[in-house]
Amino acid sequence: MRQYGVLVVDDSSFMRRCISLIIERDPQFFVIGVARNGLDAIEKVQRLKPDIVTMDVEMPEMDGIAALEHIMKTCPIPVVMLSNYTEEGAKTTIKALELGAIDFFLKSVLIKEDVGQEITNDFLDRLKAIAEGAKVPLQENITQTERPQHNPESKVLLKEKTTDLLIIGCSTGGPSALQSLLPRFPKETSVPIIVIQHMPPGFTAPLAERFDKICNLHVKEAADGDILEAGNIYIAPAGLQTFLQKKDDRSVILRIGDYSPVETVYKPSINITLISAAQIFKDRLLTVIMTGMGNDGLMGCREVKKYNGKVIVEAEESCIVYGMPKVVYEAGLADIQVPLPYIFQQIIQHI
Repeated sequence: MRQYGVLVVDDSSFMRRCISLIIERDPQFFVIGVARNGLDAIEKVQRLKPDIVTMDVEMPEMDGIAALEHIMKTCPIPVVMLSNYTEEGAKTTIKALELGAIDFFLKSVLIKEDVGQEITNDFLDRLKAIAEGAKVPLQENITQTERPQHNPESKVLLKEKTTDLLIIGCSTGGPSALQSLLPRFPKETSVPIIVIQHMPPGFTAPLAERFDKICNLHVKEAADGDILEAGNIYIAPAGLQTFLQKKDDRSVILRIGDYSPVETVYKPSINITLISAAQIFKDRLLTVIMTGMGNDGLMGCREVKKYNGKVIVEAEESCIVYGMPKVVYEAGLADIQVPLPYIFQQIIQHI
C-alpha cells in the first residue's frame, strides 16, 4: 500500500493540528510537514516534495493564492484549497481553481465540533483520489479563434448538426477542465449548454460570473423558470436539483428545486438533469462527462442512450480523477472517449 505525504498549510497552529489529525486517520496518508504561510509553503514544497498540499487562503506575509500561483509555475503538484464559506471566500476559491488548484473543501465543515464520519471520509477519499491520480490541471489561455489540433486516433462522430442541447457534467477537477473548454465556443453557437458541476452552495454563482467574463457566450447560474436559449451557458445551482420541462409552446424551461426523483448524494446531480433532459430531447441530446470521482452521470447516460442521444467521455490521460467518465465508458455507454483537448473538436461536429 503506497503512502502519500501531505503538506498542511495554515497560519493557525490549531487548524494545522486539526487538519493533520484528520489526514492521519487514513493509513495511506502521513503529514510530511506543516507551513504557517505562503512563503513557508513554497520553501517546504521544494524541500519536502509532498504528494499533495492542503492550502489555507488567508495567511500573513503571503496568502494561499499567491503561494499557489508560485507553486504552479515552479513545481506544480496537486493543491487542495481549504476555503471559507463566505461570498468573498467563494470568489477567492474560484480564482484558486483557475490558477490550478485541483479541488477545495470547506474548512468550517471539516473542523466543526460535531463533524460526522461521512464528512471526514469524503475529505480523505477526495484527497486519495487526487493523490493517486497525481495530475495537475492543464493551464491554457484559449481564444475563440483557437481550435484543437486534429487527433489522428480520434474519430469524428458526425458531420452535421444533430444536437439541440448540450449537457456537460463534471466534479473534482471540473472547473479547470471547464476553463479549457467553455471559452472555445463561438458567439454563433446554436444550442444552449447546461453545466452540472459538483460544488457546495454559494460557489456556483461566482463560477458563472467568472466564466461570463472569459467566454464568448453568456454564462449565468440557472434560475427557476429560465427559458433555454441558444448561445447561453447555464450553470446548475449548488444545493438544488435542475430539471427540464417542456411547455405547450414547445419552449423548454429550467425548473430548480430540492426534489430528487432518484436517490443521490449530489446537489446538483448529473443523473437527475440527464434523466429529465433525455425524455424531452431524445436523440437530439449530446452529453459530455468529464473529470470527477464517483458515478454520478452513469444512470443519466443510460437514459440518454435509451433515447439514442450521444455521449462523449473524457479519457483517463487528461482526467484529474478518472471516476465518472470511467464508469460510463466501462458500462458501454460512451460513443467516444477522448482527452480533454479534443472534446471541443468532437462537440463541434454536432452543433
